[in-house]
Amino acid sequence: MRILILSTSERTGGAAIAARRLMEALGRSGVDARMLVRDRQTDDPRVTGVRAGLWRKAWERLCILLCNRLSRRGLWKVSLANTGVDITRRPEFREADMVMIHWVCQGFLSLSDVRRILRSGKPVVWTMHDQWPFTGVCHLLLGCEGFAGGCLECPQLRGSMARRIFRRKQRVYAEGRLTFVGCSQWIADLARRSPLTVGHRVVNIPNPIPGDIFCPMPQTEARQALGLPQGRKLILSAACKVSDTLKGFRYLQEAIALVERRAADDIQSPLHDAVLLVIGQHSDLHTSLPTISIPYVSDERLMAQYYAAADVFVTGSVQENLPNTIAEAMSCGTPCVGFHVGGIPEMIDHKENGYVARYRDAQDLAEGIEYCLGHDLREAAARKAAAAYGERQVARQYIALYED
Repeated sequence: MRILILSTSERTGGAAIAARRLMEALGRSGVDARMLVRDRQTDDPRVTGVRAGLWRKAWERLCILLCNRLSRRGLWKVSLANTGVDITRRPEFREADMVMIHWVCQGFLSLSDVRRILRSGKPVVWTMHDQWPFTGVCHLLLGCEGFAGGCLECPQLRGSMARRIFRRKQRVYAEGRLTFVGCSQWIADLARRSPLTVGHRVVNIPNPIPGDIFCPMPQTEARQALGLPQGRKLILSAACKVSDTLKGFRYLQEAIALVERRAADDIQSPLHDAVLLVIGQHSDLHTSLPTISIPYVSDERLMAQYYAAADVFVTGSVQENLPNTIAEAMSCGTPCVGFHVGGIPEMIDHKENGYVARYRDAQDLAEGIEYCLGHDLREAAARKAAAAYGERQVARQYIALYED
């Protein structure tokens, strides 16, 4: 069996990382899996780049600006899929038995290109890393329910553009039979509410996590290798861009302030003498807790050491699907704290391998940090991650889609 995975990027962004990990997981299961991408970033022979041209991405952004009368509102929150590359003539496509579409916006695949793929008759699986596959133009719904009625009005795009693209997607999807894969049960359930998935299969398969990289390791050794303090509680948070409001670092700041006040009042508190470690671009958070700020870490093995060194991983994200960071941290045996949003409640079993805080409640986020620091949840976290995100289990589920 030969599988072709389509992704705008090979490594940049959570969706691209998940797509590449799936290629590697399938390969380890004996499947000939390859990637076709717009942005090739390694010399891996299994990955081929196409010459899409940056003008395609620029043209789509310009169309969005013109539609919104030069307002930047929604500029990076929507995609029109009005330009792309015909990949059906390429040998990688012709030789494939199955095509897996991942995140393919911003000039890689247009809706016309998707139509050509469906008309080929090859089985097509579309893994949903955000909501764009089942909405008109939006990557994140942000509370909007318009997709269920056909995107008649779009808060991100003026006029009837979103509605027209929604209807065009319906016509394109009707050219074949799609299998939509939700990385979380949450997004799969959302997709089933969209008219765009009617007549198509929707299933839930999580992203794989490479167990040879993200795995439990002695905490003291990890800290020693990284030069982090021994004998102190280490609270870790990470994101590609800390300044992204959707990552909710303001809630983390509020929670840390509460954590420190509690520690000051109780010398026996597990929060006493704690250190905050923040990884990501613009990681300088203003907290009174001793803070170590580190730029974005792209090396997976290095990142695994940071997870293993921490006592708890915390995310304040207010919009999530199935965050790689939580799956990675748990795979390293680090309990996690996050809000009850998206797929996070599926990942964290409350008070068993982490803590699920009330949505946008900084005080409950602080409670979660304190709970995880006061209980030994490391073995339970690693066990849940191995069972849910192990490469072999995930690859087997994808292979079953082809055999079904």
